Amino acid sequence: MQLALTAEDEKFRHEVRAFLAAELPRDIAEAKSVGIGVSKELTKRWYRILHDKGWIAPAWPAQFGGTGWTLTQRHIWQEEAASAGAPPLPPFGLSMVGPVIYTFGNEAQKAQHLPGILSGDTWWCQGYSEPGSGSDLASLKTRAVRDGDDYIVNGQKIWTSYAHEADWIFALVRTSDQGKAQEGISFLLIDMRTPGIQVRPLVSIDELHHLNEVFFTDVRVPVSNRIGEENKGWTYAKFLLAHERTGIANVPESKRAVETIKEIARIERSDSGGALLDEPDFRQRLSEIEITLAALEVTNLRILADAAAGRPVGEQSSMLKVVGTEVSQALETLAIEAIDHYVAPSQKDRLEGRSNAPLVGPDHAETAFVSYAFGRASTIYGGSNEIQRNIMVKAVLGL
Repeated sequence: MQLALTAEDEKFRHEVRAFLAAELPRDIAEAKSVGIGVSKELTKRWYRILHDKGWIAPAWPAQFGGTGWTLTQRHIWQEEAASAGAPPLPPFGLSMVGPVIYTFGNEAQKAQHLPGILSGDTWWCQGYSEPGSGSDLASLKTRAVRDGDDYIVNGQKIWTSYAHEADWIFALVRTSDQGKAQEGISFLLIDMRTPGIQVRPLVSIDELHHLNEVFFTDVRVPVSNRIGEENKGWTYAKFLLAHERTGIANVPESKRAVETIKEIARIERSDSGGALLDEPDFRQRLSEIEITLAALEVTNLRILADAAAGRPVGEQSSMLKVVGTEVSQALETLAIEAIDHYVAPSQKDRLEGRSNAPLVGPDHAETAFVSYAFGRASTIYGGSNEIQRNIMVKAVLGL
């Protein structure tokens, strides 16, 4: 893998910077990120700008609407976008179900769904976890029973991020009890407007609404909405999870977070009265995180290079997931410590647009607690880190 930038790469970096400087709206770049990003309204505006430029799906093959960029160009784009303050895009369509559809879906499914994912006109959510079936995903019980040209779906999904904003859900459902648990699962695409679907909000520890329960009661889903073969959904689910875990590394976002913490620590004071950034213990902990982040970046590039070359990355993506989420949490913890007592006031009403009262504390304190609290889940979603370590022990170390 070649990490040194060529003249063409440097030219591309200048093109990206010029585009971001000219086209990234200031109100979007300065918007407070809560959960996985900024508000839906702002996200859709940025989505449309990237779609019109043809830069919405850097990781997709060109024949399906991707950019055709090299691995290095994709890395440059991610770095520059994060540095400029561009909000992350919802992963459920672009990074998760989109690749499943163009890899395993039929032509009708590609024609129906890929344009809406690329344009941002269709928003998706993920129907994987259930009560009692999170880390042990193969134990899921939501059932789809064949009835002519339809499936009748009954069951419940939980921790469904942004289901209240989604148009469609991709869901794992049980279609057989024969053989191993993984062998009786199918992968369905379900319109969220279908009768029998109920979404109930779950307010998380950050006091905000990102998560939901989704109930299916005699929901009729066309068989034509099934991806691939019946009872082979586990294959497509593993493919999707590998894509999700490489994205969870969040290297560009963590690099930006490091710079943000340095800026905060230059302002905030330590107990001795000097700048917090000059306090030895704080500097040491931040430096240790930066070293881990640098190693994670190289590992991420190596694994992405394997994926680009057509080599399997399944168990290797577990390493990215574990280290990437632990780095994110360590940075969120440092930010909380830097802001100190300004973490205490609740900013919920301001963040949800119900209050324009003056902020209690400095600007950089507004989202510190919600980012920290939301980030506690990062070592759980996408497959808990404990499960990822088990995967690495078995598949990588052979134990």
